[in-house]
Amino acid sequence: MGETIKLTINQQEIECEKDQTILQVAKSVGVDIPTICFHDHCTANALCRICVVEVKGARTLIASCVAKVSDGMVIETHNERINRSRKTIMEMMLSTSDLSQSPQLLDIASAYHADENRFNDAERRNPPIIDDNSMFVRDYEKCILCWRCVQVCAEDAQYAFAINFKGRGYHTQISTFFEKPLTESTCVFCGQCIGVCPTEALKPKRQWLLELGYESDQIMQMTRNERNKKTKKPQTSSAEK
Repeated sequence: MGETIKLTINQQEIECEKDQTILQVAKSVGVDIPTICFHDHCTANALCRICVVEVKGARTLIASCVAKVSDGMVIETHNERINRSRKTIMEMMLSTSDLSQSPQLLDIASAYHADENRFNDAERRNPPIIDDNSMFVRDYEKCILCWRCVQVCAEDAQYAFAINFKGRGYHTQISTFFEKPLTESTCVFCGQCIGVCPTEALKPKRQWLLELGYESDQIMQMTRNERNKKTKKPQTSSAEK
């Protein structure tokens, strides 16, 4: 066991190891802090800010997924200021992205009484579905830019570096370099990006087709036809002969 320190979480004094994050320590004592962009197997980047807590003496709310604990720290994980921040974050997400297939996020929105109509004038993200390969589709209307897919494609797992951010500000979106189809990128179709996506912005092709109403045998035939098109050799004209 490493060096230990003492701190207070929600009026509960505890002893814990140094060099842990606030989120890790809170979980170890049964205190639940909501997370979205955080994933146990991805590098924490504090992008969504839903995990913010209040630390005594700090001017702003602190992202618990990256902030390290220190001796004597006094932490509040739920109070009016924190709850208002989380509620507003969820309301902004609801106003711009399709979270209909994100039960985890909808549960958070419900827990903090987020009003999906608060920002009615917000411009919704509505990019077309990208269907450029036989493995999965990319529906960025559901994307919340949590960064997980980019991380597992890079140093956190695969080292393929097939995808990254494009654009700036509101127009930021996940994309391949130079917006090439995935089949022309360094993607190896390992599926790890699908596994960490919290909103189903990345979805297996078969699941997507089933949800559109296709039967299993229809999907099988479509797959065969697609494969045949790719493997069929072009006919040689008599002139070329």
